[in-house]
Amino acid sequence: MTGACETGSMPLIALTGGIASGKSTIAARLSELGAVVIDADRIVRDVQAPGSPVLARIAEEFGAEMIQQDGALDRSRLGSRVFGDPEALARLNAIVHPAVGSESRRRFAEALAADPAAVVVYDVPLLVEARVDDPWDLIVVADAPADVREERLVQNRGLDRADARARIRSQVPDEQRRAIADVVIDTSGALADTIRQTDELWPRLRTARRR
Repeated sequence: MTGACETGSMPLIALTGGIASGKSTIAARLSELGAVVIDADRIVRDVQAPGSPVLARIAEEFGAEMIQQDGALDRSRLGSRVFGDPEALARLNAIVHPAVGSESRRRFAEALAADPAAVVVYDVPLLVEARVDDPWDLIVVADAPADVREERLVQNRGLDRADARARIRSQVPDEQRRAIADVVIDTSGALADTIRQTDELWPRLRTARRR
């Protein structure tokens, strides 16, 4: 499933989960425990910054109207353009994913150079879709039933129920995430239970290198 890490002796952990799965809670707790957490969503925003080659290619592919007057990407407009259109989404991913992959590897190496003993956690929503074959030492999946995540989207993010369901269904099925997992953290219960499971996992992450 996962293979030997290519970044020296540093454990390289992938953390993934569906929308509203509690993945960010796990990432925040791991950071508190001492992990270096690298956020894939942050990298996406960085590689799409005003003036970047990625942003220029998005405008070329999807139209200049995807760029706001201040030079930033109109994420809402782009999302509306590709949501529910697998072909358009594939074209967008072909632009963005290689740049994200390159930048994430640079940040992994930077973390290793700063601290060879660091535990690096890559917080990546689209692991199954884009990065499952990378040489992770361990894959951790935040897991909660779709109905629980739907309720969180409605109660905590203000989505209407139809939109919440559509967003969940637009992602890969939960079964596909569980199938690639080395560790599954059940996030369906209380916050304290998620934190407890994360704390229990931490010693394993510190020694996660494959033999």
